[in-house]
Amino acid sequence: MTEPGERRRGTASPTSRGPAVRSARDAARRAADGLSELVRHRMEGVSAVCRGEDDGWIVNVDVLELARIPDTTSLLATYEVELDPEGDLLQYRRIARYRRGAQDQ
Repeated sequence: MTEPGERRRGTASPTSRGPAVRSARDAARRAADGLSELVRHRMEGVSAVCRGEDDGWIVNVDVLELARIPDTTSLLATYEVELDPEGDLLQYRRIARYRRGAQDQ
């Protein structure tokens, strides 16, 4: 057990977080990784990356929610993931659900 004010071994201090996200590619990777831990669906890809407010990132991640046979009837979803400037996931929400074979409208 640690004394008050003493840090436990193996814990990181708040200032030793990873480097800030420097590119859209890095933001896409971090968003997909963070979302996969929460929704437990197979990632299909990233369909959009843009800067958010306060130098954060907004990333649209496509996931396979329900595999079906034939594959063109499988259900996919697009999730909007918001990252802070350091790449930590702040929030996510499903913004669309569609069949793989459906055309864009």
